[in-house]
Amino acid sequence: MRSLGGTMRSENASSRFTLDANLLVYSVDLDAGARHQLALRVVDRAPEADCWLTLQSLSEFYAAVTRKRIMSATDAAAQVNDWLSIFPLIAASASAVRAALADAVARRAYYWDALLIATAGEAGCTLILTEDLRHGASLGSVEIHNPFTRSGGLTARARRLLDL
Repeated sequence: MRSLGGTMRSENASSRFTLDANLLVYSVDLDAGARHQLALRVVDRAPEADCWLTLQSLSEFYAAVTRKRIMSATDAAAQVNDWLSIFPLIAASASAVRAALADAVARRAYYWDALLIATAGEAGCTLILTEDLRHGASLGSVEIHNPFTRSGGLTARARRLLDL
């Protein structure tokens, strides 16, 4: 993955960010233990912060929770519809697809991860909260951040973003 040349960004509660589908899934998965409680807290606070969701993450959420039988198709669709009305949204553009293809061909990221990140970057997001990608890495202008600490809480950075 491309780095940001070692520069550190200053951060405040108004930094624009996005959530990966895994956090959305944890927020409804009662069997996810502590991850459920933490993700629920993140998703509940995110609309009050500068959080945009990608249509890709919402689609991945629906596919995951119905495939794993975490939610019925009806309940999952209702949840996605709620989020569609609560969050600012961004869809993948042709330029995001081109960037994702270039990153996938260059082996900087898997295609779907690269598309998610390129789409978020086009919305002005500088950070993606996810547990599924390499913490601290960046692709384009978007940095990857795992909001969960090893001790079972939220990172200080995640708490600042969400004003917790």
